[in-house]
Amino acid sequence: MNTNKIIAEKIAGEYAPKQTSKVEALIKLDKKVKQGPQIFALVFGIISSLILGTGMSFAMGVIGDGTPLTMAIGIAVGLVGIAGACVNYPIYKKNIQKGKDKYGSDIIRLAREIADEE
Repeated sequence: MNTNKIIAEKIAGEYAPKQTSKVEALIKLDKKVKQGPQIFALVFGIISSLILGTGMSFAMGVIGDGTPLTMAIGIAVGLVGIAGACVNYPIYKKNIQKGKDKYGSDIIRLAREIADEE
């Protein structure tokens, strides 16, 4: 075998325009719908749990001087964290629905084209 030819074809293949299939386009659209809301929900959930943990630390006296004032502040901060954790899933579902509304018709069209080809 001519290794120079193989190497040349491999390098040329890297620079040639890629032809994406309909399945790849469908996967990209599906990823576009789901990835943003998933990242947002993950980050928002982490932040909410950290806020909750900070509030618990204040309330239990791990942070602060353990006075009733710091306990009250800790309870208030903890409730903010709990509220954030509670609204995280409804926000996620709303963001997913926005993506489905935006890209749903394209996804259905591509899926039908793929199904009709086979």
